[in-house]
Amino acid sequence: MSQTEILAFLADPATHGGETPQRIETHISVVFLAGDRAWKLKKAVHLPFLDFSTLEQRHAACVNEIEVNRIAAGQLYLGVVPVTGDADGGLRLGGDGPVVEWLVEMRRFDQENLLSTLLEAGKVDRRMIQEVAEAAWDLHRQAPIRADKGGANGLRRVIETNAITMEGLASLLPPARTRQLTQQALARLDELAPLLDERRHNGLVRRCHGDLHCGNICLYQGRPLPFDAIEFSDDFACVDTFYDLTFLLMDLDHRGHRALASHALNHYLDLSGDYQAVAMTPLLLSTRATIRAHVLATMGQADAALSYLDAAEAYLRPPAPRLLAVGGLSGSGKSRMGRELAPFMAVPGAAVVRTDALRKQIMGTPLLEKLPPQAYDGEMGRQTYAKLYDTCLELLKAGHAVVADAVFAKPEQRAAIEDVARRAGVPFDGLWLWTEPELAAQRIEGRRANVSDATVEVLRQQLQIDLGPMTWTKIHTGGSKDAALASGRAALCL
Repeated sequence: MSQTEILAFLADPATHGGETPQRIETHISVVFLAGDRAWKLKKAVHLPFLDFSTLEQRHAACVNEIEVNRIAAGQLYLGVVPVTGDADGGLRLGGDGPVVEWLVEMRRFDQENLLSTLLEAGKVDRRMIQEVAEAAWDLHRQAPIRADKGGANGLRRVIETNAITMEGLASLLPPARTRQLTQQALARLDELAPLLDERRHNGLVRRCHGDLHCGNICLYQGRPLPFDAIEFSDDFACVDTFYDLTFLLMDLDHRGHRALASHALNHYLDLSGDYQAVAMTPLLLSTRATIRAHVLATMGQADAALSYLDAAEAYLRPPAPRLLAVGGLSGSGKSRMGRELAPFMAVPGAAVVRTDALRKQIMGTPLLEKLPPQAYDGEMGRQTYAKLYDTCLELLKAGHAVVADAVFAKPEQRAAIEDVARRAGVPFDGLWLWTEPELAAQRIEGRRANVSDATVEVLRQQLQIDLGPMTWTKIHTGGSKDAALASGRAALCL
């Protein structure tokens, strides 16, 4: 029986108790939404990166889809259901007759709650995108380690598969450009190969999502939920955790939300402490954009495919690194300033290295858990600032812009971060944020779910510190946030 007949059966309201189903189609599947259920059929296609040609292969893929989505979205995936034939030639869902097709059965969710739809509606703020980054981090922490996959050879296979696929789409993707893109990607891969293999050795290649773009994340019961993980290829899904994240970052950026992509990147770094991964950002963003280019070309969407090809080329030309240090007493708004300036400094944003997050990473404490007072004694303070300087230097040497976020109340701390820029051979800018103590205290008291443990008493102690000569650009943050950000951008000529 042809899939055309099965698709007609699934599109028939009678199959769904009289309700006309909504149909959603991709290049490899068709989903029918009716009532509180979603029914997903895998197309009988054979592409360079998957083979669903036979009923047995599609059944195996359906079973695997349930398994690979169990960690992140188990509450959505209900099981594998057959489409069966009747004696009278009709079809049934889950009947006892001969099986003619297999479907994945899922709980239906409101399509308005897709992250892609929420972005278009302007309903995604910094808090929501941080929760998305947390969902990705939770998935990566729980995902099984796959040291047999990934590394430099794993990413090379992805790049080479992209090249083969694009060759077959020469009428839509200009061959001269795709060949040059592949050559540049492979050259960058050769430079990063030792790092990729080190990360695989350290357990950072895992059975990830594999397709973590905005159309595969939904709000379900009020929380972001990644779903529709890749089930058809271990090579595509058993990857470096940061490569998994970069699909989300690239998709946010390409949709015109670079600031949100920067927030997602930096919240993930706060959670994971995985700063070494940032060196791979240009190549991984480019590879993800290349995948979208050939997928959309396969679907005949020429203009969209070319826009992703443009992005894939641009990601391999990152801006030169620079170091920005943002200091100020607690409640001055320095962390907000650093986060808001980051998207103007790099793609999708400068790496924001915060002493508040580093201290908790050093102590193995969850990001929002309050630390005891001894965590802020002289020795821990020295360790934290030393980690700040070392991390910033490594990131700058890797070619990525950095925002160093700390109080920097002591002249020697400011001198030390300036020296980091000199050692890395990059431009340096220092901003000193200040506001009235009363307003700073109000801000501190109003904080919720904040990584900083500073209290009003801490602020009072900071106010007694002799700052010494201040050579950094001073910015008053007691007025509007937009005015303060404009002053910060002007100081950096952004």
